Amino acid sequence: MPTPRNKALRKFEKSLPIALLRTREATTRLFKPFIDSHDLTMPQWRVLRALAEAEALDAKTLAERCVILPPSLTRIFRGLTQRGLIEQVQCTDARRHMVRLTPEGMALFEDVVQESEPSYRQLAAAFGAERLDTLLDLLNELRDTVQTMQDPAEEPDVPLRKVAGLR
Repeated sequence: MPTPRNKALRKFEKSLPIALLRTREATTRLFKPFIDSHDLTMPQWRVLRALAEAEALDAKTLAERCVILPPSLTRIFRGLTQRGLIEQVQCTDARRHMVRLTPEGMALFEDVVQESEPSYRQLAAAFGAERLDTLLDLLNELRDTVQTMQDPAEEPDVPLRKVAGLR
C-alpha cells in the first residue's frame, strides 16, 4: 500500500474538497427529481432560482451567482427563452444582456418550490433548522475567505497563474 510522502497530510475523509463534493452530490440527489420532473437541468434551475429573487439580472451577475461559465449560460438562456421561461429586458447599455422570468417562468419556479419544499423541511428537521442555517452561513464565510486568499490584490508578488494553481 502506498504511503504519502507528507505524513501531515490529512486523511481522505477529512479532505475539505471531497467532503464538499460528497455533500453536494447527496443534496443534489435529494432535490434533482423535482427539477427533472419539469424537464430542467440543474444549471437551468439555478438561473430560474436566481431570477426569481430579482426583477432582472445581467449575464455577468447570473454567471457569478449561479456558478456557470458564460458560454454555458448562453446555451441556458437560449433553452429557457425557447420554452418561454425567460425574456430579454431592454437595457441602455447594449453590452449588457439582461433577462428576467416570464410569468410562465415564475409559475414553473413556484411549482418546483412547492413540490420540493417538503423535502427541504424534512432535511431541516432531520439535520436541525438552526444547524442548517449555521452551516449555510459558515459555507458562505468559507467561500469569502478563500476568495480573499486568492485575490491577487491581496498578494501582489504572487503571479495569478500560481494563485490559481497553474504552472
